[in-house]
Amino acid sequence: MGTVARLARQKISTTISPATLSHLQRLIERGEAKNLAEAIDLAVDRLLVFENRERLERDTAAYFDNLSPEQSAEEERLAAALSQAARGVDFDREP
Repeated sequence: MGTVARLARQKISTTISPATLSHLQRLIERGEAKNLAEAIDLAVDRLLVFENRERLERDTAAYFDNLSPEQSAEEERLAAALSQAARGVDFDREP
């Protein structure tokens, strides 16, 4: 995780639950964060990634739910063509 310059950081004062503090301390103990501030940043970054994935999932489902029958058929044709084209690609060996 990249560190943010000290001048760009905001000082806060708050209380947290014992479980939250324990989680943050584990992040430090495992070497995932250098200190409490980095542990908080890491936890928030992970939460944002999770929220973004959930939003993408909802938006994708809404997109497919709102397709007309013709659009849905076109999506299925495109998916089949892409699947066929990808069969010859070894993604583990691609640079």
